[in-house]
Order: sequence, then C-alpha cells, then structure tokens
Amino acid sequence: MTWWNRRNTKAITTLVKQIAALMAMLMVLSCAGCATSSPSDNEQSQSSDSTQTHEQVKKSAEQSIDGAHLRDNESLYKVYDDSGVETMYLTVSRGNSSEGTDHSWSEINQYSVDDYAAMGVGRYKVNGLLQVGDEQGPVSGELGFGESAPNATVQVRGQSSSKNEQKNYKIELKSGKGKWRGQRTIALNKHMGEGLRFRNKMAFDLIKGIDQMMGLRTQFVHLYVKDETSGSDSFDDYGLYTQVEQLNKTALQAHGLDKNGQLYKVNYFEFHRDEDVIKLADDPDYDQTKFEEKLEIKGDNDHTKLIAMLNALNDYSVPMSDILGKYFDTENLAYWMAFQLLTGNTDTQSRNMYLYSPTNSDTFYVLDWDNDGMLMRKEYEIKQRSDGKSWENGISNYWGNMLFSRCLQTKSFRTALDKAIQDEYKYMNANRINSMVKHYRSITEQYVWKMPDSMYEGVTKSQYDVIANQLHSEIEQNYQTYQTGFNKPMPFYIGTPTPTNGKLKLSWDVSYDFNDEDLRYTVTVSKDYEGKDVVFTQSDLVLPEAVMDMPGEGQYFIKVSVRNASGETQDAFDYYVTDGNKIYGTKCFYVKAGGSIVEDANVQ
Repeated sequence: MTWWNRRNTKAITTLVKQIAALMAMLMVLSCAGCATSSPSDNEQSQSSDSTQTHEQVKKSAEQSIDGAHLRDNESLYKVYDDSGVETMYLTVSRGNSSEGTDHSWSEINQYSVDDYAAMGVGRYKVNGLLQVGDEQGPVSGELGFGESAPNATVQVRGQSSSKNEQKNYKIELKSGKGKWRGQRTIALNKHMGEGLRFRNKMAFDLIKGIDQMMGLRTQFVHLYVKDETSGSDSFDDYGLYTQVEQLNKTALQAHGLDKNGQLYKVNYFEFHRDEDVIKLADDPDYDQTKFEEKLEIKGDNDHTKLIAMLNALNDYSVPMSDILGKYFDTENLAYWMAFQLLTGNTDTQSRNMYLYSPTNSDTFYVLDWDNDGMLMRKEYEIKQRSDGKSWENGISNYWGNMLFSRCLQTKSFRTALDKAIQDEYKYMNANRINSMVKHYRSITEQYVWKMPDSMYEGVTKSQYDVIANQLHSEIEQNYQTYQTGFNKPMPFYIGTPTPTNGKLKLSWDVSYDFNDEDLRYTVTVSKDYEGKDVVFTQSDLVLPEAVMDMPGEGQYFIKVSVRNASGETQDAFDYYVTDGNKIYGTKCFYVKAGGSIVEDANVQ
C-alpha cells in the first residue's frame, strides 16, 4: 500500500470514529427523552404486546337514573325491636301564641278538620313533654327521662279520623330536644275504623318482606297522657296506638332515598291534568291550598316534572310504554298495585299513597301509606257496610285513575302485574298470615278489651274471633277476584240528564272490555233507588245514550249497567249514598219546576 492510500485510510478511520462518537451522544440524548415520554406512548407500546393478559371481571349493566328500581334500607328495621309495645308518657300544657300552642287539651280534642276549615285557622297545638319508658314509668336513657320542660308540640292528625271520639295525634319534637328512633315527628294512630286494631302494623310488617316495595317503621304504643291544662297531676290511660313513621325528608334519607326530591301525599287525585289547579308555584294563578287538596307538598315545590309527567300521561298519542320507561317504574307500580289488590285495600284508587321522585330523575314512584282498610271483607259484612262491593273489587277499582287505567291497558304492565301477584300471593300464604295474626293478638287484645279502647270497639269478642281467624281466606278471595277481573267490562260514569226538545236525554261514557267483546247497556230511571217505581227502562243498547219523555217535577234515580258477550256485567262508577251505604251504578237527580235538572253529587 502506498503512502497516499495509508494516509487516506487513516483519515477515513478517524472520520468513522467521530461519527460513532456523535451517534453515541445522540443515543444518550434520545434515552433521556424516553424518560419524559407521554403515558399514551407507553400505553401504545404496552398494548402492542400481544402477550399481556387481564383478570376477567363481571360488570353490571349500566343503568339510567330514570326507571331505576327502588330498594328499601333493610338494616333500618334491625336496629330496634318493634315486635312488642312501647310505653309513652305525654304531659300536655299551655304554650304561647307565637307558636300556636296557647290552647287547652280539651280544645285540641274538640275540633275536627271541618271545624278548622270553617273557622279558617290552622290546627290548634299544645306544648308536650314526651317521655318513653315502660309500665312503671319513664326509663333512664330513653327520650325525656328526668326532664320537666316541654320537648314537643302536639296536635290532632288525620282527615276524616279527626271526627272520631278517639283521636290520632301528631307529636313534633322541638329542634334540639332529641329524637326518638331517629325521628322527630311521631304519629300515633288509633285506627277506630277497624275492629282488630293491628291491620296497619301488619301491612307494613308484610311489606318488609317484599323486596320491590318500600315500607315504613311501625310500633305498637301504649299511651298515657297527663293534662296539666286542666290541672291534672296524674297520667290517664289512652290505650293502644300504632306509631307509623312519617314520610318526610328525614324518612326518605333514612330509607336510602333522596331527601331533596319531590314528595307528594296523594289526596283525591286521579292523575288527570287538572290544569286549573296543578300549576307551577310561580304561576300568578297558583293556589297552593287548592293544589294541596289534590297533592299535599311534602318535598321540593318545583312542580315542573310533575306537570311534564301529567301532560304525557294525559296525551293518548304518547305510548304508555314510553311513559313507563321514563316517568314511572313498571316494577314499582306492579308490586304496589298487587299488594293493594291482594289485601283488598280498596281506598287507594285516588288517595292513601305518596308520590316520590329523586331530584335528578324524571321518574315518579308510588309509596305505600295507610293500610288500616285492608282485609276488611268479613268485618264490613258483619257491620253491614256496602264498601268494597261492585266495581270496588279488583282491577276495576283503579279504572277511574288515569295512571292505573292506562297501565292496565298496556300488555307489558299486565305481564309485570301478573308476576307481582303470583310472587306476593305465595309470600302471603295462610301459614304466614295466621302466624302474624296470632302474634298481634297476643300483644293487642289486653288493650282492646279494657278501657278506654273497649268503650269504642266496633265488634264483639265473638265477632273479633271470626274476623281474625279468617283473614288469610280474604287474600285467597282477592286473588280469585283479580284472576277473573279482566273478563268483566270496566265501569264508566253516567252523565247528567239533559233536557232536549221537550225530552230528556240520558247519556254515559263508553265502557271498556279487555277481550274486545261486544257491549250492551241497560238504563233504568225510577223514583226510588231500589228501582221499584220505574218510569223508564231500555236494554240491549249499543250506543251509550237513550231518550225518554220529560218526567214531572221530583227526585229520580238513573241506573246504568253494561254486559259483554260472555254475560259478564258491570255497574257504572256512580253511586248513591244512603245511611252510609252505597247504591252502586246509580246517580240521583232532580227535575225542578220549569224542567231544569239538578244533579245530586256525592261530596268527598
């Protein structure tokens, strides 16, 4: 090799070494940059590794807040023993005018809800000292022990029950004065309308075992009252009461629900739009008093979604399946209705329930309330009361309610209702019912058959035995009534007769048949509600109307019934009340001088 070649080779070698050094430096800088690379770069790198594995997990399906199923807080019922009787001592005294407690105990017990309405004032209250203990007296560690200053206010509660001889009481513990079992509002109910005096407690105890329903805490209470407003220094025995947890914000929170949501107590409301009353609170024509005659506001007073729900519900162009998916939960409605049907709690078609909706949901839920009218078939029979007959049995009892009638016309809801009926029917078997009745009798009869309760007991001891021993059979009867209910036409309303061209036009709404059978109507006009002195009758009418000669001045009764092709019949919704009994399917009207018509409407 020549010198030139050796020199060039050396130069090339040197250049290669310099390039190598430069590459090494760049590699170091590149690695330093790796330390600051983004997580996504690492994730992409890792995801490209086909060898990586994951532990398999099972995830629940995502759920929308709308239509979510309600479940009660089961642990709530395990804190206290509610199987016996709690003894309470209530000392009542005059308070002050600013709190509305400057009244006597006699005044408190003197007036009913009608009296207060006539006087145009709120319900009177007194101060009260509530103490909890046993039959020997208040007990250390319990509410009110060792206290002498009032810790509560007391007033009569209830609507029609406020007219009873034995009153129901609402005891409101004052702020900062403690709670009883986490509650500041203590409602004590006498249940004079039912002879057993344990039906409401029994109902809520049954509900505790039904996962799809939310119940309330209940407790039998033996109440003693010392009336210092009359100068008394001793406690009088007021007998047996049933304490029922009040559905309010505190109760919602305790049961795991949204305390800030909408909560309405349903008072004679059938879910019609009622635009003249159901308005937003900021509407210039909003009348809260009239509003609460239908829906008593117990939660948030923003009625926006209530009105949206009612608009949709009363619009037949909106499929009920869409409404159930958004504004109501099918499960909730089905299990609530199944419970009322099986227990025969008929006074629930337009009241004795609560309507609840969480803040961030459009869905409303029906919550159970007031069950002392359940399983009353035999007792009504003994007392010769007509309640619970004709259309008031079974599904037809709910047909006048817009919500329930649309549900019953929806196949998916009927399927869910069938399931709920079967589940609850198996649960409320004869062994369970008889065992519960035996337990309640062992607790309550010692109070029922002594003063003061014996004075107002509505049945005899022998009648009591008959009623109590057959309660389980009423569930079977109600089950059979449900099974056959879809075979009958549904009830309907009779219109007010209308004078037309010297004649009297009679009309009524169209009935509904689940099997789409042909329907025929029979109409009778008579001068007596028994239908003996008949002035007009027609049968086999296809159309819901008839025309008769104008009758003379006087009182008349129109009765309308419907029959389907299978021979099943149904009365109209209307009824005439006489001596506390109902003449079903009958409307009373008067023909006045000059031929004008005046309807005899029933007052709720």
